[in-house]
Amino acid sequence: MVTLPEIRTLVLDDADATARLGQWFAHHLGPGDVLLLDGPIGAGKTHFARALIRARVGEGEDVPSPTFTLVQSYGADPEIWHADLYRLTHPDEAIELGLEEAFETAICLIEWPERLGALMPETALTLRFSLTEGGAARSVALFANASWAARLADLERV
Repeated sequence: MVTLPEIRTLVLDDADATARLGQWFAHHLGPGDVLLLDGPIGAGKTHFARALIRARVGEGEDVPSPTFTLVQSYGADPEIWHADLYRLTHPDEAIELGLEEAFETAICLIEWPERLGALMPETALTLRFSLTEGGAARSVALFANASWAARLADLERV
């Protein structure tokens, strides 16, 4: 696995800030974009994903956690795949879910991305969520290649 440079770290003061970050990404992603959502349980990964999905498909959309289904897909244009790989025991199981194909055509939000092993796309953006201020706030470190750095130039305004 290639170690990518950190582009920047964002401080998210509350759940609303996490949702605003998801909404910002919703308007800046396209087919083949993969976001790897890394971090401990309760760090805001699913909250971020829900906000992003609802911003693309509608605020009234039911967006369940894919913890038990492993993958939830949404018929936006392009399609959005939200995967929680926590229960996978081998990267080959990700192939069975159809993730390799989705990486090329859909917007993919992947929780517990380390379960992908060598299947992790090199062009993905990693968002590493962590708890701060005793869990009252979050920080998100962004890791990616240079092409993402240019795309994220106006992220400071979130």
